[in-house]
Amino acid sequence: MLKMILSGCSGTMGKVIDHCTAERNDIEIVAGIDLHTGSDHSFPVYPSPEQISCSADVLVDFSNPALLNPLLEFGKKTKLPLVLCTTGYDKSQVKALQEASGEIPIFYSRNMSMGINLLIELAKKAERVLGSSGFDVEIVEAHHNQKIDAPSGTALMIADSIAEASGKQMHYLYDRHSQRKKRSVREIGIHSIRGGTIVGEHRVLFAGPHEVLTISHSAQSKEIFAHGAINAAVFLARKEKGLYSMADLIQEED
Repeated sequence: MLKMILSGCSGTMGKVIDHCTAERNDIEIVAGIDLHTGSDHSFPVYPSPEQISCSADVLVDFSNPALLNPLLEFGKKTKLPLVLCTTGYDKSQVKALQEASGEIPIFYSRNMSMGINLLIELAKKAERVLGSSGFDVEIVEAHHNQKIDAPSGTALMIADSIAEASGKQMHYLYDRHSQRKKRSVREIGIHSIRGGTIVGEHRVLFAGPHEVLTISHSAQSKEIFAHGAINAAVFLARKEKGLYSMADLIQEED
Protein backbone atom coordinates (compact mmCIF):
# COMPACT_ATOMS: atom_id res chain seq x y z
CA MET A 1 0.00 0.00 0.00
CA LEU A 2 1.30 3.45 -0.94
CA LYS A 3 2.03 5.88 1.87
CA MET A 4 0.90 9.47 1.39
CA ILE A 5 1.59 12.75 3.19
CA LEU A 6 -1.34 15.16 2.95
CA SER A 7 -0.51 18.87 3.04
CA GLY A 8 -3.46 21.04 4.03
CA CYS A 9 -5.09 18.09 5.80
CA SER A 10 -7.29 20.24 8.06
CA GLY A 11 -8.70 22.35 5.23
CA THR A 12 -11.92 21.67 3.35
CA MET A 13 -10.29 19.69 0.54
CA GLY A 14 -7.91 17.98 2.96
CA LYS A 15 -10.84 16.56 4.89
CA VAL A 16 -12.49 15.33 1.69
CA ILE A 17 -9.26 13.62 0.58
CA ASP A 18 -8.91 12.06 4.03
CA HIS A 19 -12.44 10.63 3.73
CA CYS A 20 -11.94 9.38 0.15
CA THR A 21 -8.57 7.82 0.94
CA ALA A 22 -10.07 5.87 3.85
CA GLU A 23 -12.39 4.13 1.36
CA ARG A 24 -9.48 2.80 -0.74
CA ASN A 25 -7.13 -0.13 -0.19
CA ASP A 26 -4.22 0.99 -2.38
CA ILE A 27 -3.11 4.11 -0.51
CA GLU A 28 -3.09 5.45 3.06
CA ILE A 29 -2.26 8.76 4.74
CA VAL A 30 0.68 8.44 7.13
CA ALA A 31 1.17 12.11 8.04
CA GLY A 32 -0.37 15.52 7.52
CA ILE A 33 0.88 19.10 7.26
CA ASP A 34 -1.27 21.94 8.61
CA LEU A 35 -1.00 24.89 10.96
CA HIS A 36 -4.05 23.49 12.75
CA THR A 37 -2.37 20.44 14.24
CA GLY A 38 -5.06 19.78 16.84
CA SER A 39 -7.67 18.51 14.38
CA ASP A 40 -9.07 15.01 14.77
CA HIS A 41 -7.06 12.85 12.36
CA SER A 42 -5.98 9.22 12.41
CA PHE A 43 -2.42 10.29 11.51
CA PRO A 44 0.07 12.74 13.05
CA VAL A 45 -0.12 16.36 11.82
CA TYR A 46 2.89 18.67 11.65
CA PRO A 47 2.96 22.47 11.18
CA SER A 48 5.75 22.29 8.57
CA PRO A 49 7.15 19.65 6.20
CA GLU A 50 10.68 19.68 7.65
CA GLN A 51 9.34 18.31 10.93
CA ILE A 52 8.10 15.08 9.32
CA SER A 53 10.33 12.10 10.04
CA CYS A 54 8.25 9.17 8.71
CA SER A 55 8.82 7.72 5.23
CA ALA A 56 6.29 8.11 2.43
CA ASP A 57 5.87 7.39 -1.28
CA VAL A 58 4.14 10.63 -2.35
CA LEU A 59 2.89 13.97 -1.02
CA VAL A 60 -0.39 15.62 -2.03
CA ASP A 61 -0.81 19.36 -1.43
CA PHE A 62 -4.13 21.21 -1.16
CA SER A 63 -3.03 24.14 1.01
CA ASN A 64 -1.78 27.65 0.27
CA PRO A 65 0.64 29.04 -2.34
CA ALA A 66 2.87 30.31 0.49
CA LEU A 67 3.81 26.71 1.33
CA LEU A 68 5.15 25.89 -2.15
CA ASN A 69 8.84 26.66 -1.56
CA PRO A 70 9.08 24.63 1.70
CA LEU A 71 7.34 21.72 -0.05
CA LEU A 72 9.71 21.88 -3.03
CA GLU A 73 12.73 21.92 -0.73
CA PHE A 74 11.30 19.01 1.28
CA GLY A 75 10.58 17.07 -1.90
CA LYS A 76 14.07 17.61 -3.30
CA LYS A 77 15.72 16.74 0.00
CA THR A 78 13.75 13.49 0.47
CA LYS A 79 13.31 12.70 -3.27
CA LEU A 80 9.56 12.56 -2.63
CA PRO A 81 7.11 12.91 -5.56
CA LEU A 82 4.79 15.91 -5.16
CA VAL A 83 1.19 16.26 -6.36
CA LEU A 84 0.53 20.02 -6.32
CA CYS A 85 -3.19 20.85 -6.44
CA THR A 86 -3.11 24.30 -4.84
CA THR A 87 -4.25 27.20 -7.04
CA GLY A 88 -3.04 30.80 -7.05
CA TYR A 89 0.66 30.28 -7.86
CA ASP A 90 2.32 33.28 -9.49
CA LYS A 91 4.64 33.00 -12.48
CA SER A 92 7.79 32.75 -10.36
CA GLN A 93 6.28 29.89 -8.35
CA VAL A 94 5.27 28.01 -11.48
CA LYS A 95 8.82 28.45 -12.76
CA ALA A 96 10.17 27.14 -9.44
CA LEU A 97 8.10 23.97 -9.56
CA GLN A 98 9.05 23.43 -13.19
CA GLU A 99 12.73 23.65 -12.24
CA ALA A 100 12.22 21.30 -9.30
CA SER A 101 10.72 18.71 -11.66
CA GLY A 102 14.23 18.29 -13.02
CA GLU A 103 15.11 16.59 -9.73
CA ILE A 104 11.87 14.90 -8.59
CA PRO A 105 8.52 13.81 -10.08
CA ILE A 106 5.96 16.62 -9.86
CA PHE A 107 2.30 16.45 -10.85
CA TYR A 108 0.83 19.94 -11.31
CA SER A 109 -2.72 20.77 -12.31
CA ARG A 110 -4.90 23.74 -11.45
CA ASN A 111 -7.91 21.43 -11.59
CA MET A 112 -7.98 17.74 -10.71
CA SER A 113 -11.30 16.96 -12.42
CA MET A 114 -11.27 14.55 -15.37
CA GLY A 115 -14.31 16.35 -16.78
CA ILE A 116 -12.63 19.76 -16.76
CA ASN A 117 -9.58 18.39 -18.49
CA LEU A 118 -11.82 16.87 -21.17
CA LEU A 119 -13.51 20.29 -21.53
CA ILE A 120 -10.07 21.78 -22.16
CA GLU A 121 -9.37 19.28 -24.94
CA LEU A 122 -12.75 20.09 -26.53
CA ALA A 123 -12.09 23.83 -26.23
CA LYS A 124 -8.71 23.45 -27.93
CA LYS A 125 -10.39 21.55 -30.77
CA ALA A 126 -13.08 24.23 -31.06
CA GLU A 127 -10.46 26.98 -31.24
CA ARG A 128 -8.56 25.19 -34.00
CA VAL A 129 -11.78 24.80 -36.01
CA LEU A 130 -13.51 28.11 -35.26
CA GLY A 131 -10.68 30.50 -34.40
CA SER A 132 -10.04 31.52 -37.99
CA SER A 133 -13.75 32.03 -38.67
CA GLY A 134 -14.32 35.13 -36.58
CA PHE A 135 -15.33 33.44 -33.32
CA ASP A 136 -14.62 35.30 -30.07
CA VAL A 137 -13.84 33.45 -26.85
CA GLU A 138 -15.31 34.28 -23.44
CA ILE A 139 -14.82 32.27 -20.24
CA VAL A 140 -17.18 32.52 -17.26
CA GLU A 141 -16.36 30.81 -13.95
CA ALA A 142 -18.38 30.63 -10.73
CA HIS A 143 -17.28 29.46 -7.27
CA HIS A 144 -18.35 29.63 -3.62
CA ASN A 145 -18.02 32.83 -1.61
CA GLN A 146 -15.02 31.52 0.35
CA LYS A 147 -12.71 31.22 -2.66
CA ILE A 148 -9.88 33.73 -2.43
CA ASP A 149 -8.31 33.84 -5.90
CA ALA A 150 -10.07 35.23 -8.97
CA PRO A 151 -10.16 34.32 -11.73
CA SER A 152 -9.90 30.66 -10.86
CA GLY A 153 -6.78 28.73 -11.73
CA THR A 154 -8.98 26.53 -13.91
CA ALA A 155 -10.25 29.50 -15.93
CA LEU A 156 -6.66 30.55 -16.57
CA MET A 157 -5.76 26.97 -17.49
CA ILE A 158 -8.59 26.92 -20.03
CA ALA A 159 -7.54 30.31 -21.43
CA ASP A 160 -3.88 29.24 -21.70
CA SER A 161 -4.87 26.08 -23.59
CA ILE A 162 -7.08 28.00 -26.03
CA ALA A 163 -4.37 30.61 -26.57
CA GLU A 164 -1.84 27.87 -27.28
CA ALA A 165 -4.22 26.19 -29.73
CA SER A 166 -4.76 29.49 -31.55
CA GLY A 167 -1.06 29.87 -32.28
CA LYS A 168 -1.41 33.61 -31.61
CA GLN A 169 -0.42 36.01 -28.86
CA MET A 170 -3.71 36.40 -26.99
CA HIS A 171 -4.64 39.07 -24.46
CA TYR A 172 -6.72 38.26 -21.38
CA LEU A 173 -9.31 40.84 -20.35
CA TYR A 174 -10.76 40.53 -16.86
CA ASP A 175 -14.24 42.09 -16.89
CA ARG A 176 -15.03 45.08 -19.09
CA HIS A 177 -16.20 47.89 -16.80
CA SER A 178 -13.06 49.94 -17.44
CA GLN A 179 -13.09 49.42 -21.22
CA ARG A 180 -14.56 51.96 -23.61
CA LYS A 181 -13.57 50.38 -26.89
CA LYS A 182 -14.53 47.56 -29.21
CA ARG A 183 -13.44 44.02 -28.50
CA SER A 184 -10.05 42.97 -29.86
CA VAL A 185 -9.90 39.90 -32.12
CA ARG A 186 -6.95 38.61 -30.06
CA GLU A 187 -8.75 38.78 -26.78
CA ILE A 188 -10.07 36.19 -24.34
CA GLY A 189 -12.57 37.56 -21.85
CA ILE A 190 -12.49 36.01 -18.37
CA HIS A 191 -15.24 36.70 -15.84
CA SER A 192 -15.59 35.58 -12.21
CA ILE A 193 -18.65 35.00 -10.03
CA ARG A 194 -18.44 34.36 -6.29
CA GLY A 195 -21.43 33.34 -4.23
CA GLY A 196 -23.09 30.80 -1.97
CA THR A 197 -21.73 27.28 -1.99
CA ILE A 198 -21.07 26.84 -5.71
CA VAL A 199 -18.48 24.06 -5.98
CA GLY A 200 -17.21 25.09 -9.40
CA GLU A 201 -18.71 25.98 -12.77
CA HIS A 202 -16.92 26.86 -15.99
CA ARG A 203 -18.37 27.90 -19.34
CA VAL A 204 -16.46 28.58 -22.53
CA LEU A 205 -18.34 30.55 -25.18
CA PHE A 206 -17.26 30.65 -28.81
CA ALA A 207 -19.35 33.51 -30.18
CA GLY A 208 -19.29 33.79 -33.96
CA PRO A 209 -21.34 35.26 -36.77
CA HIS A 210 -24.97 34.33 -36.00
CA GLU A 211 -24.12 31.33 -33.77
CA VAL A 212 -22.68 30.54 -30.35
CA LEU A 213 -21.03 27.32 -29.18
CA THR A 214 -20.96 26.76 -25.41
CA ILE A 215 -18.87 24.12 -23.64
CA SER A 216 -19.57 23.85 -19.93
CA HIS A 217 -18.71 21.84 -16.84
CA SER A 218 -20.36 21.85 -13.43
CA ALA A 219 -18.77 20.22 -10.40
CA GLN A 220 -21.40 18.72 -8.10
CA SER A 221 -19.09 17.72 -5.27
CA LYS A 222 -15.53 18.35 -4.10
CA GLU A 223 -15.04 14.58 -4.18
CA ILE A 224 -14.25 14.74 -7.90
CA PHE A 225 -11.15 16.80 -7.10
CA ALA A 226 -10.22 14.51 -4.20
CA HIS A 227 -10.44 11.36 -6.32
CA GLY A 228 -8.45 13.09 -9.06
CA ALA A 229 -5.70 14.01 -6.58
CA ILE A 230 -5.56 10.49 -5.13
CA ASN A 231 -5.41 8.94 -8.61
CA ALA A 232 -2.63 11.39 -9.47
CA ALA A 233 -0.73 10.30 -6.33
CA VAL A 234 -0.97 6.63 -7.31
CA PHE A 235 0.11 7.54 -10.85
CA LEU A 236 3.06 9.72 -9.77
CA ALA A 237 4.46 7.39 -7.10
CA ARG A 238 5.90 5.11 -9.79
CA LYS A 239 7.22 7.82 -12.14
CA GLU A 240 10.71 9.13 -12.73
CA LYS A 241 11.61 12.80 -12.27
CA GLY A 242 9.72 15.17 -14.55
CA LEU A 243 6.65 17.39 -14.77
CA TYR A 244 3.31 15.61 -15.21
CA SER A 245 -0.27 16.82 -15.62
CA MET A 246 -3.80 15.49 -15.82
CA ALA A 247 -3.31 15.04 -19.55
CA ASP A 248 -0.64 12.40 -18.79
CA LEU A 249 -2.97 10.62 -16.38
CA ILE A 250 -5.84 10.63 -18.87
CA GLN A 251 -3.57 9.32 -21.61
CA GLU A 252 -2.37 6.45 -19.38
CA GLU A 253 -5.95 5.49 -18.52
CA ASP A 254 -6.84 5.40 -22.23
